Amino acid sequence: APAVFTDVDIYQRSFNPREYLKEFYTLSDSEGRPNAFLTQNLRSLFTMFSLDGLRGDTLIDVGCGPTIYQLLSACERFQEITALDYTDQNRRELEKWLKNEAGAFDWRPVVKYVCELEGDSEKWAEKEEKLRQRVKRVLKCDVTKANPAAPVSLLPADGVVSAFCLEAACKDLAAFRSALRNIGTFVKPGGHLVMLVTLQGTFYAFNKEVFSCLYLERNAVLEAVEGAGFDVKFREVQPWPPGDVRTDCKDVLSFVARKRASVT
Repeated sequence: APAVFTDVDIYQRSFNPREYLKEFYTLSDSEGRPNAFLTQNLRSLFTMFSLDGLRGDTLIDVGCGPTIYQLLSACERFQEITALDYTDQNRRELEKWLKNEAGAFDWRPVVKYVCELEGDSEKWAEKEEKLRQRVKRVLKCDVTKANPAAPVSLLPADGVVSAFCLEAACKDLAAFRSALRNIGTFVKPGGHLVMLVTLQGTFYAFNKEVFSCLYLERNAVLEAVEGAGFDVKFREVQPWPPGDVRTDCKDVLSFVARKRASVT
């Protein structure tokens, strides 16, 4: 792991979205081996976004990075999506796909995989179109701020999804708890928080760059979620596929939590 926790300036300077996508988000590698990390996460997201009551008008994606995989099941349940990320080049990369520009990353194999989970692999073009229409805004955010979308004030949403963001943005557990409370303000009472979090990892690497990860235990995450005003309704822990030299993470925690009604 890096000697000093990777700060935001390094992301802005060194994070290459194309290399990141190539490394972690192609469905199979150059040898044709399936990407178990990705398919496992797609299945978890499909399971969570199929749960009763997990639907609504508005969804906020916190720390979207340059990716859309975390929205492929979500876009069937939510009408309007706002995507947030700190790094300018990530937002540009995402917008390239949303605007269907030449040279955008090819998500088709991933979209088809999710359509297969949903029972109709032929619907991939329809799903791409639906997602492009439903992502209404792509904005800058900083989860360490009380209002992560500042200077924009977002109305609280029916749902928030966040995949592998906070553990890369928070240098210690206190910062993680605080960031969870910050993004928790984006959720209406009775709304849902859907998250994927890496457990027991200290770094992830690609393209000869190494980025920090906050070492988290499952119970610490779940306690922080409860402490941010949520009740955990669903959770599962999947092992990180073994033998992956790009990270030392052990597991991925997926959970859905419902925001408690405010106590007046």
